[in-house]
Amino acid sequence: MQAVEVKSFLEGKLPGTQVEVEGEGCNFQLNVISDELAALSPVKRQQSIYAHLNPWIADGSIHAVTMKFFSSAAWAERT
Repeated sequence: MQAVEVKSFLEGKLPGTQVEVEGEGCNFQLNVISDELAALSPVKRQQSIYAHLNPWIADGSIHAVTMKFFSSAAWAERT
């Protein structure tokens, strides 16, 4: 599994969301930039990502995922 695959997949499933992915193989770190997701509780944010990644987690393609969430304004301040 490549980072670019995870990025394309999640951005396709979550319109209006930018995903920066680091890692390779089965371990990934995600920076998720979305005003919509930033408004949710931390648990709901993670659930929204895991809902899409679960098939890959179940088959072992992805083993570990860490996530950080940002609004577009918070991301712009950071970079």
